[in-house]
Amino acid sequence: MKPLLEYLAKALVDNPSEVEVTLVEGEKSIVLELRVSKSDMGKIIGKQGRIAQALRTIVKAASVRDGKKVLVEIIE
Repeated sequence: MKPLLEYLAKALVDNPSEVEVTLVEGEKSIVLELRVSKSDMGKIIGKQGRIAQALRTIVKAASVRDGKKVLVEIIE
């Protein structure tokens, strides 16, 4: 899931070199923390959070086959 989220985020932002995805693994879930530059924060969140929600949906759909719950957090 981490490479997928990183690829999608880099395609959306102006500064792809500043995209950082950190994986935090728990017992039943995985948290992917996405960090981007401040100037790209609006592009990742989108109007009314639609792009952020779409990213979460794509990652969640891709994680179904692993049997773990994956959460995407956007960190400022």
